[in-house]
Amino acid sequence: MPITFRKSFRILPGVRLNINRMSWSITLGAGRSPRHTISSTGRNTTSMDLPGGFGWRRTRGSRR
Repeated sequence: MPITFRKSFRILPGVRLNINRMSWSITLGAGRSPRHTISSTGRNTTSMDLPGGFGWRRTRGSRR
């Protein structure tokens, strides 16, 4: 089983700093509003929770 590391810090209401073993990211947005994530690897993701257990996500940028 691989060793993983992931930690999330709340900086301000609606702003989170996410750190894992290979990169970091900042997430803007909270609750049922759309969230925008900017990663140190160049990936930009916009996501939103929809009613009924559905979700929507759009990812742009590089993938490692």
